[in-house]
Amino acid sequence: METSYKGTDKMITGIVFGVITFWLFAQAMVNVVPAVQEDLGISLGTVNIAISLTALFSGMFIVAAGGLADKIGRKKIAYIGFILSIVGSLCLVLAQGSALLIIGRIIQGLSAACIMPSTIALMKAYFEGKDRQRALSYWSIGSWGGSGIASFAGGAIATSMGWRWIFIFSIIFAIIGMFLLKETPESKQKSTGVFKFDYSGLVIFIITMIALNVFINYGSDLGWTSPLTIGLLAVTIIGMIVFIKVEKSKDIVLIDFDVFKNKPYTGATISNFLLNAIAGTLVVANTYVQVGRGFNSFQSGMLSLGYLVAVLAMIRVGEKILQKVGAKSPMIWGALITTVGVAMMGLTFLPDLTYTIIVFIGFALFGLGLGIYATPSTDTSVSNAPADKVGEAAGVYKMASSLGSAFGVAISAAVYGAIAANGNLETAASIGIIVNVIFGILSILSIIFMVPGDAGKTSNASKPAGSSRHPITE
Repeated sequence: METSYKGTDKMITGIVFGVITFWLFAQAMVNVVPAVQEDLGISLGTVNIAISLTALFSGMFIVAAGGLADKIGRKKIAYIGFILSIVGSLCLVLAQGSALLIIGRIIQGLSAACIMPSTIALMKAYFEGKDRQRALSYWSIGSWGGSGIASFAGGAIATSMGWRWIFIFSIIFAIIGMFLLKETPESKQKSTGVFKFDYSGLVIFIITMIALNVFINYGSDLGWTSPLTIGLLAVTIIGMIVFIKVEKSKDIVLIDFDVFKNKPYTGATISNFLLNAIAGTLVVANTYVQVGRGFNSFQSGMLSLGYLVAVLAMIRVGEKILQKVGAKSPMIWGALITTVGVAMMGLTFLPDLTYTIIVFIGFALFGLGLGIYATPSTDTSVSNAPADKVGEAAGVYKMASSLGSAFGVAISAAVYGAIAANGNLETAASIGIIVNVIFGILSILSIIFMVPGDAGKTSNASKPAGSSRHPITE
């Protein structure tokens, strides 16, 4: 849709409020497990399943929602996401047992799937050059900052007011976000005929994603060599092969694989996947300092305070570096600083006080690097996506974030657990963290070899031509 509308700060604020409903409020569930379990009288396993369902449903539907946003309207899909957020949060506020808790968490996942790619696409549509980079910085603050603040805000709200108030605040933020986006015009592809949908592609994709997520999240509990785990891996691999083959044979597709022919976009997406995999460090480091060094949960949380402050402080700095030297340099330096910070946490042979100081500095470098990396990476992916497929491309980019984090946590936890079972916690933590250092190095290499030196330097560069096929619809 052609329009002369230019994005405003009001629009940015509304979008950030939408992003926060997931990254701050929905993800705060991780930090209030005991309170939820006691209040609802349900098992720990049920609460953990409810927590994981949000990420699962977000990951399954985020690409489809992004593609739908391109065709039927990015603002419309964002609004659907806001409404789903309100409904999902309301289910949790009213929950008296497991039923509404699980239903609410599923709806929150669908909400995130709608909001994340559609809001990125709106920013691409109504901001250009430095204005777009600034808008994406605030989007990143809502995302990275929200995830960082979640443990503190969620815990504070639950302690002082009760855990249900977390989701009352989420409803308030969603309503305000909808109001702030009210004046934003609709943005979508030009209509090219009767609406059609790639149902077969979606079904194959969902089955594959369910198998992959169950394999990642429950492989260690089921046993990595158990028949069920091996079966899930087989379903995942076969599903991916079938999905790619089916999608390449059709005109109406869920994911247009031609977007990956653009090296900057592919480089940003792969490095994003790998840098998110470093999230496994958070699990290993926090577990080790509590089990191996005698820290309580509050003390271990304080160790990561530097991460929160640094990531929030450096996101705008990353934007300014992007505007001066392009995207490649801050992406490399961001990934490198993050990797160094992670490596420092692996120095488990150090005595208690020294190690505590090193871990605090490591977390601060972790956040500093991610803050520098965030906006240049997001801008590289968005600016190199075809204008008519930016919602779909943003969905793939954000799905890479979720899958990378899930992979990193699962692999790191499995390595740590296997070695710790033999009684050597120091070695377990050190090797578990080395796994994350490898992810960081691979992320740096993907940027070096795939992101060109001039990425981000020409803010209004022409976008790559997309495929003649239309994602999801025709």
